[in-house]
Amino acid sequence: MTILVTGGAGFIGGNFVRHLQETVEEHVVVIDKLGYASNLNYIPDTPQFHFENCDLFHEDQVRYIFTRFKPRAVFHFAAESHVDNSIRDCKPFVESNIIGTINLLNASRLIDIEKFHHISTDEVFGSISEGSFTEESPYDPKNPYSASKAASDHFVSAFNNTYGLPTIITNCSNNYGPRQYKEKLIPQTILNLLNNKKVPVYGDGLQIRDWLYVQDHCEALIEVWKHGKIGEKYNIGGECEIKNIDLVKQIVNLLDKDESMIEYVKDRPGHDRRYSTNISKISTELNWKPRFNIEDGLKRTIEWYEDNRD
Repeated sequence: MTILVTGGAGFIGGNFVRHLQETVEEHVVVIDKLGYASNLNYIPDTPQFHFENCDLFHEDQVRYIFTRFKPRAVFHFAAESHVDNSIRDCKPFVESNIIGTINLLNASRLIDIEKFHHISTDEVFGSISEGSFTEESPYDPKNPYSASKAASDHFVSAFNNTYGLPTIITNCSNNYGPRQYKEKLIPQTILNLLNNKKVPVYGDGLQIRDWLYVQDHCEALIEVWKHGKIGEKYNIGGECEIKNIDLVKQIVNLLDKDESMIEYVKDRPGHDRRYSTNISKISTELNWKPRFNIEDGLKRTIEWYEDNRD
């Protein structure tokens, strides 16, 4: 059996590839277009793993991968994911997140695939003032990035309903952990503080996010792959809601820095106020719960960046 992982040189996909190395014996084909945030060091240099440079926007490249390797399972991580970039120019998000997903879905119909696992985000649900997102929450994306991911989710569901493609969708909360690219809040905060630079915080810093340690996410994905039901959706969250400013202050304290290093900056356009992810379904049906609390996860993450400043 061959497993195909898209976006396997990115943060979540790369950590998942490393997790596969520890948990499965199947042959793993990793594809990635090697964008600015990619890192080939994620991919083990062993016969079990094979890498192909592939841009999902180009249908001929995708069909070549499927024809050559005939994967039985697909884990689709590949996506443009930085909201600020989507606000400046949404076209790459349409090409990668929507057209790229459609190309994968069409190629999957050409072979006898057992499961197409689409990894998505809780941002497709928009902002929520009270309660938490469930798998039945209506989609209400508020920025070009989340709109592109919402569209990709809908196409995955449509291919399951229309063509019987065996799909599963997971919507995760904000991931963090070692090796995350520096543009994201937690690595940016850590690296700025390690280099004695100011830490920018959008607006009043009172935006709330649910933080999920990437190792927990990888373990949840394996459970969904092994035991999840075809055609279903599962939310994956860290059960750790915290205001952005409180998160930044916690990192400041863990690094023994002063809160004067925090600098409030103009808020992002269309900035969602609160995300909250209900994980009752995956906890009840698949017996999965996150193992890492925010303090332990941050300590592990900070330690990695201290050892890998370059």
